[in-house]
Amino acid sequence: MIYDVNEANFDQKVLTQSAQCPVLVDFWAQWCSPCLVLGPVLEAVIEAEQGRIALAKLEVDDNMHLAGHYRVRGFPTVIAFVDAQEVARFSSAKPKRWIREFIAEHFPIVS
Repeated sequence: MIYDVNEANFDQKVLTQSAQCPVLVDFWAQWCSPCLVLGPVLEAVIEAEQGRIALAKLEVDDNMHLAGHYRVRGFPTVIAFVDAQEVARFSSAKPKRWIREFIAEHFPIVS
């Protein structure tokens, strides 16, 4: 499950949804080259999870309040939520293998 989020629907689509399944939030920007590299890799990994993990994509230029609230300092930053709580995060572009290992480490029941 991959979808866009913004400040208006973040609580419902991320915090509430994270009670049903883990949600990764990709804080990204259109002008950010590493963001454009990570996006398709992250989407491919999440699609392979077949609905066990959700991916919420948050464009930071239009949602700076949320980026500030979660103290996102560099882009891309991916924050994992479970039961409306941040459980892990990483920054910068990563290869598929690294992202799969991140998921297995933080969500062993899911993988």
